[in-house]
Amino acid sequence: MAILQKHGKNSCPDLPSIKENPAENIGQAGSQKKWAESSQTWTRPVARIWTVVLLLGTCLLYCARVAMPICAVSMAERFSWSKRETGMVLGSFFWGYCFTQVLGGYVSDRVGGEKVMLLSAAAWGAMTAFTPILAHFCSQPIVSMTVSRFLMGLLQGVHYPSLASLCSQKVVESERGFLMSTVGSGSYLGTLVIGGLGSLMLDLYGWESVFYVSGLLSVLWAYCMWKYLLKGEGPIITLESLGSAGTQSKVSKRNWLRLFRQPAVCAVIITHLCTASTFFTLLSWLPTYFKDTFPDAKGWVFNVIPWFVAIPSSLFSGCLSDHLISQGFDTASVRKLMQFFSMGVSSVFTLLLCGTNTFPTAVAFVSATMGLTTFSHSGVSVNVQDLAPSCAGALFGVMNTCGAFTGVIMVYLSGYLIEASGSWASVFGLITVVNLLGLATFLSFAEARRVDIDLVKGRYHNIHI
Repeated sequence: MAILQKHGKNSCPDLPSIKENPAENIGQAGSQKKWAESSQTWTRPVARIWTVVLLLGTCLLYCARVAMPICAVSMAERFSWSKRETGMVLGSFFWGYCFTQVLGGYVSDRVGGEKVMLLSAAAWGAMTAFTPILAHFCSQPIVSMTVSRFLMGLLQGVHYPSLASLCSQKVVESERGFLMSTVGSGSYLGTLVIGGLGSLMLDLYGWESVFYVSGLLSVLWAYCMWKYLLKGEGPIITLESLGSAGTQSKVSKRNWLRLFRQPAVCAVIITHLCTASTFFTLLSWLPTYFKDTFPDAKGWVFNVIPWFVAIPSSLFSGCLSDHLISQGFDTASVRKLMQFFSMGVSSVFTLLLCGTNTFPTAVAFVSATMGLTTFSHSGVSVNVQDLAPSCAGALFGVMNTCGAFTGVIMVYLSGYLIEASGSWASVFGLITVVNLLGLATFLSFAEARRVDIDLVKGRYHNIHI
């Protein structure tokens, strides 16, 4: 594991400071002027307000996302869907989710992540609220629900890339860990809220109420964000704001290829790929593991307790990483430390599940695993903003797309291993191997200095996307 080292306030030794190199500042100023103008960071009070707002937005994102799985059984009974048809409706979200990751990050880097997030939230919130209407008034509910879930995936796919872009442009390095970990805990909070209140509404008022409430609250959140944070400014994205691709297209391709040749960039992609795929596998198979291993166990226990642990764990990791950086420890070493807890220490508890015979012990190990996994919000998820703040949204989109596709592959592979071996130890072993592979890559090649700057000509140029 990397050793934490203290450094001065200037944490990027490859970037000469203005005071130390006055002769070079004339060349650097012209090339960095545009970036400096577009990256005015928030003050701490403003950042705290945005943190709460983005936390609520991510919570509602997951409320709307998980509404369909919560209501799937009731809808299948209402519309006479088979298991295959139900799986087709649920799975269609994933395919849409993959296709807009890079596009969402690209547009966010150009026009601002807050605009992309606002427009997408209003759209997927409205789509969620109209889901019962589409189901009842369409002659083929299976078709309308499959299409609507696919569109939901398209619209929600831009959320995290736009969040990464917004954070890289508006949040100082020493506070990014807290914001990302806090906002990231919104996913666990949303899963808890929709799992508890959604199930209650489902029993009392029917499955339609789950979609109506989660959808309308999401639209209300988007309206409040536009009214009070953006001060009513029109979230209009024009072709002019995206920039013409005429003469810059070749430069763009060349710089992107140069960016992907950087070992640190490849490391964050591979590490995020491993983190996301193992998380998706645990999320998909843990309920089945508990039902198979402990058939008499209460479902609400193993579906709720791990998420209660994950929320404070995520917040703690953000506070810890920001505190270490503010105390002068090397940023790259802090990112590696957080990832070591996320992928290394969590794998120990994953392996311990192989020999667990009691339900309380299994819940404790799973809770520890899920809690430690959240440390990646202060590790690889933030590291992409350290490396390439000028194109963090698009780069995070690439990472998330790769992670989503490999996640599906690992979920299917885990199912094959369970059927072939009849043992859950093979799945937990696979998760551990993938985690250790990603961790070794991150510890070996991860950095925190900016790599989106061209050093060939002796001056710094931002990559044009």
